[in-house]
Amino acid sequence: MMYKRIVLAVDLTDESILVANKALSLCQSTGADLTIIHVIESLNYAYGGDVPIDVTDIQQQLKETASERMAILAAQLDLPNQDTCITQGGIESEIHRIAKEKQADLIVVGSHCKHGLALLLGSTASGVLHDAPCDVLAVRVKKD
Repeated sequence: MMYKRIVLAVDLTDESILVANKALSLCQSTGADLTIIHVIESLNYAYGGDVPIDVTDIQQQLKETASERMAILAAQLDLPNQDTCITQGGIESEIHRIAKEKQADLIVVGSHCKHGLALLLGSTASGVLHDAPCDVLAVRVKKD
């Protein structure tokens, strides 16, 4: 199958470049366009909407930091037909939404090597896989 539109979901940690390189390789071999996305989980969403303080400044600071890190990652990839997106909300639902919006053929996510059924079921990669609008590639990320 030839992929034409790939969505790369990154958490913008140091390991993101490992996952990005896999997506980049796929883009180069298939000629696919790449959209790199990062989802900032809303603090209200993460804590059940019951945050007793105004988190506007914190959310803005998270967005600014994410923008800086996204710019660094995009520069490292040096891919001319890439697009970047920083969004806010539920991680899995936002990844699915952007993938549908971009008419993606493939979503690429990192999967940290953790063990145990509870860790597997709680992982973002597992959450993205369920109800995904297209194929999902989970790239194993190991901390050495």
